[in-house]
Amino acid sequence: MLKHPFCPSLRFLGILLMGMACGPAFAAPVNFSVIDANGSALADAVVAVELAGARPTAPPGTQAEMGQRNRAFVPTLLVVQTGTAVSFPNFDTVRHHIYSFSSAKPFEIKLYAGTPAAPVVFDKAGTAILGCNIHDRMAAFIHVVNTPHFAITRKDGVATLDLPAGEHTLQVWHAQMGDKQLPQRQGLKVQAAGGTHVVRLGGAGKP
Repeated sequence: MLKHPFCPSLRFLGILLMGMACGPAFAAPVNFSVIDANGSALADAVVAVELAGARPTAPPGTQAEMGQRNRAFVPTLLVVQTGTAVSFPNFDTVRHHIYSFSSAKPFEIKLYAGTPAAPVVFDKAGTAILGCNIHDRMAAFIHVVNTPHFAITRKDGVATLDLPAGEHTLQVWHAQMGDKQLPQRQGLKVQAAGGTHVVRLGGAGKP
């Protein structure tokens, strides 16, 4: 059988084309400036972008953590992708009894110290409000989204995500919306160079 002579240029082209086919699309930074109904910058808003055709659930084994320290949840806002297993380690010297009655994920971990043996899998998009039966002032939110592309706005109301160009879906949520109100959703067109988008979150931030 005749063999074709080795050609470095053709081999390089094949590797390049394979990388383009298998690798992620080129992404550029996109800034989201979230403002409230009064036009003020809104900190701690969750910005999430769903890409068409992307898998909504997290890969198996994805984990996150919300601890309790100094009789408070740490962090007070946790964002995870659907299917993420969240552990709740207790770093305090007192026991906690944490719970959520939210429809997105009702659960209860009775009086415990240390780390519970099994994490809680958040298998549905939505918001869970957490509390502690022993310490009434303890409260936190776990916001679950169907995408790995999410961020929380800083004090200046801005969050940045690296996104590919195309037509996507943007959703924004803030704690003032609670666990009953759905995130605000809208279409999002991302240019190859990225850019900045201003989002007014209706209803949130009102006195």
